[in-house]
Amino acid sequence: MAELETHATNASDYAHPDALPPGVRDDVRDLILSMADSKRLLGMRYAEWVLGAPEIEAGIACASMAQDEWGHARLLYALLKDFGEDVDALEHGRDPAGYRNIAALDREPDTWAGLLALNAAVDGALTTAFEALSESTYEPLRTRCAKLLDEEKFHAAHALAWARRYAGAEDSRAALAGALKEVMPSAFAWFGPADDAESRLLDARIVPGDREAARGRLSARLEPILELLGIGAPVLAEPDWAGWDPARRRTGGGAPDAATVERIRGDRNREFLMD
Repeated sequence: MAELETHATNASDYAHPDALPPGVRDDVRDLILSMADSKRLLGMRYAEWVLGAPEIEAGIACASMAQDEWGHARLLYALLKDFGEDVDALEHGRDPAGYRNIAALDREPDTWAGLLALNAAVDGALTTAFEALSESTYEPLRTRCAKLLDEEKFHAAHALAWARRYAGAEDSRAALAGALKEVMPSAFAWFGPADDAESRLLDARIVPGDREAARGRLSARLEPILELLGIGAPVLAEPDWAGWDPARRRTGGGAPDAATVERIRGDRNREFLMD
């Protein structure tokens, strides 16, 4: 996959939310929050398999990837201070309906193949978004992309290595193929429809490429795994956008399960938090 060129700071860049064009400020805020929530939920899904992975090394990998994702989420939440957001409230004060994560992360996968599908498709979708944002004119977001993308290289290698292992036996190959088919629609849909928000972000070059370009890059990212599993490239059929919520970047409602959000908020340990 071709590397995106490094963006140099220039006079057309936006260094603060107040400099953004009219109407774009809320779009950027919503995008950052959706990525932060998705990173946070993905980190939890990895963490839930630290002790349930099929081998010790896989559990260690889950712990490492969870730590990466939580670190990325914290970096993204911190950006929202400039938008006047209470970061502590975002991290510890919301109920499930307030989360804006990729829908596939709402529930813990009940199999290792299900976790690998999140690793490949959902982690891959977020990485695809950050690759584009490394050319964004919104400087505070762009400058954080290099660190995130460097750490994501291991996540991609992990998904591909396990796909190679699963491809070697009919039952495991079918299990991973089935899990990916369940997860991929929400991963591709997360990039959204061709709506007013996308037009504003494109015009301001906050996102230097439309949703079709992003979906194409995610498809190319997944192609080696899908070939190993014998299911070919994903069919990028246009989703049904009825009920699309641009702020939550999903259709049909839904939210993470309450037990996951309680753990993420740290409800059991709130009394020990220090100011």
